[in-house]
Amino acid sequence: MKYKQIKTKKIYEEIADALIESIRTGELLPGEKLDSVQALSESFQVSRSAVREALSALKAIGLIEMKQGEGTYVKQFDPEQLAFSLSPAFLMKQHDVRQLLEVRTIIETGAVKKAALLRTDDDLHQLRDALAQMKQAEAREEIGEEADLTFHLALAKASKNDILKVLMNQVSTLLVETMRETRKVVLFSTKASIRKLYEEHEQIYKAVMARQPEEAEKAMLTHLKNVENLLGDVLKKPVEQSDTQ
Repeated sequence: MKYKQIKTKKIYEEIADALIESIRTGELLPGEKLDSVQALSESFQVSRSAVREALSALKAIGLIEMKQGEGTYVKQFDPEQLAFSLSPAFLMKQHDVRQLLEVRTIIETGAVKKAALLRTDDDLHQLRDALAQMKQAEAREEIGEEADLTFHLALAKASKNDILKVLMNQVSTLLVETMRETRKVVLFSTKASIRKLYEEHEQIYKAVMARQPEEAEKAMLTHLKNVENLLGDVLKKPVEQSDTQ
């Protein structure tokens, strides 16, 4: 059996790794100015070109910024820069979609507990607005998909965890894009299912409003299990084109 040859890291990669570790551990803080290229090359005992390559790599991933005539600074961490390497094109298998649903359950049950503890009046207002939109959509016999997503993203926002909010947005967007037609057909196919989905969201809201984290978690789990059950038959079938649009 042939094995792929192990390649040693390039010098600039080792420099970049060392600087990343310093940022991660707090040795280098946001806003802090890095030493000059000359000083870094002397500290690492490497060429200035290797240091420049390392800095270019860190700039490319958003960890540092170079200010003309001033120097190089560590950037403030921005959760909005988080991005999945996943895409709807990647999620072609039903197995991937099922795993994504599991990830959503893990994230949302945790998020709703925090939301119940930390929510503000403004958060409740946003949740009520989303519920009202879902109610209006039901009355007009329209699909309340956008209001549904708005409600769940408002819960993530109420958790007061920016990274959690970004992750929830990514997972929800992937699910919507990957299963757009399937979700419409299955979840919003009858008045009964639309009514049930609304009532489940209402139970989640009531628990969050009452600051009852355990009840909020239970209501969220019930809702997500119902969604998964409604989609269950579709997920058991071979991949169809409509599932990946």
